[in-house]
Amino acid sequence: MAKKSVASLQTGSKRLTKAIKMVKSPKTGAYTFVESIMQPEAVNDFLKKK
Repeated sequence: MAKKSVASLQTGSKRLTKAIKMVKSPKTGAYTFVESIMQPEAVNDFLKKK
């Protein structure tokens, strides 16, 4: 049910990734988007979390 999008960002010498996932609210049933900028190695853990 979750849709994911990953974009690579480069700022100076650091390599960062912006990950966006769609999460369904248990209260209203509406979908919201959660965005985070992190190291590329941490993207899979972010997408697996609920």
